[in-house]
Amino acid sequence: MQVDLGKPNAKQDLFLRDRHRHVAFGGARGGGKSWAVRTKACLLASRFPGIQMMIVRKTYPELKANHIRPLKKLLGIGTKGCLVRYNDSEKLMTFPNGSTILFAYCDTEADTDRYQGTEVHVLFLDEATQLSQKQIEDLNACVRSTDVDMPLRTYYTCNPGGKGHAYIKRLFVDRIFVGREKPEQYSFIQSLVYDNEILLQAHPEYLDALENLPEAKRKAWLLGDWNSFVGQAFPEFRHDPAHYQDRQWTHVIDNLQEIPPDWKIYRGFDFGYRRPFAVVWIGIQPATNRMYLFKEWYGCTDTPNTGIELSAQEIADGITVREKTDPRLKGRQIYGIADKAIWIKDGAGESIAEMMEQRRVYFEPSDSARLAGKMQMHYRLRFDEKGLPMFYVCKECEAFIRTFPLLLYDEKKTEDIDTELEDHEYDAVRYVAMAHILNPAPVMLPDMPADDPLNMWSQPKYHNRGGLYG
Repeated sequence: MQVDLGKPNAKQDLFLRDRHRHVAFGGARGGGKSWAVRTKACLLASRFPGIQMMIVRKTYPELKANHIRPLKKLLGIGTKGCLVRYNDSEKLMTFPNGSTILFAYCDTEADTDRYQGTEVHVLFLDEATQLSQKQIEDLNACVRSTDVDMPLRTYYTCNPGGKGHAYIKRLFVDRIFVGREKPEQYSFIQSLVYDNEILLQAHPEYLDALENLPEAKRKAWLLGDWNSFVGQAFPEFRHDPAHYQDRQWTHVIDNLQEIPPDWKIYRGFDFGYRRPFAVVWIGIQPATNRMYLFKEWYGCTDTPNTGIELSAQEIADGITVREKTDPRLKGRQIYGIADKAIWIKDGAGESIAEMMEQRRVYFEPSDSARLAGKMQMHYRLRFDEKGLPMFYVCKECEAFIRTFPLLLYDEKKTEDIDTELEDHEYDAVRYVAMAHILNPAPVMLPDMPADDPLNMWSQPKYHNRGGLYG
């Protein structure tokens, strides 16, 4: 049978020809990602008899609308003479040469359990950033085979934003690799709406719609900006190397070589054993109450890529070594503050706090109010009329600079941070921020209006007395 798949644009052609183990495509709206996935699957099915593939979307309605229906129409499934079969109950498409495409969806973490025994040669994760890192890793475990004649590949289409944003950005945009990840196996092809001439010719108004979006959406959906995306919890965070020295209109500054003796130094701590722990050292400038994050220790281990987690005692020892050897900390009084959870005792054992106290590393319980702490960070990120914020982070604190801008709002607790993401550095800083409350300047109330038929001026909730939105 012969099928006209259409003609790819230049970026789609690069995607179709790419043979890396992991290939990401897209980065903005309207780049022709779904067409590229369907076309690549058909080409592989015809090139490799018996190849097994799986196309994944977050929800079944998306899967059906973007892949199942278009492929059935393209291949003429159900029409006379069509040799391709589709089993709706199994969500399986079978080609005459034995090649197959399994259609799957993963809306929740538990959905990946359905595919534990599934074995495929090629995996397509369409809109991969809508999946969590765990979902992506679990699904990638399905890509395996003893047949050396078959390619083993994973294709990702993606836009900025979503639970998988940080993971996809790290691998394909920032190209930061850990553990057994090999740089030579990863390829990223950015495709913007400007590359999709067919779409622009058929729907020129689509470009106007993208250009007229609010700033964060426009940068992400039109320009493919991975530092600006919908759902970003702290979009006001700025990282501008041009202003490291003058410290204006940026939150990231040059490293502090010394800490003035009259500054109070805090050690914030968020414990983790099989997840990353975070230790941060923050100086408080007494005259202004301005916070300076100047040192961090972040991770699960002291030796990268070993897979050996550190115990509470080992973390305490690591803290002691750092505080005795860093000239900025050596001999200084340091105030430790940590999440209340480290004082919880499981069974008859000792608490995390008690284990660390045995190593003479001490903490006080933090005020862990999440929403209040989040608002404190917003207050501190604000710039005054001179472009100076109340919170700075030194450029050596790479983990905070990487993870903080990627925090998202929780889908259910819409005012809070999604705790499934890398929020450990943020939490450690938040604990310190709650120990040094910053009260925003009150907003001056306007004069009582001459005409107020609904008597709204007299209602305090309209006055914004606390300066929450000021």
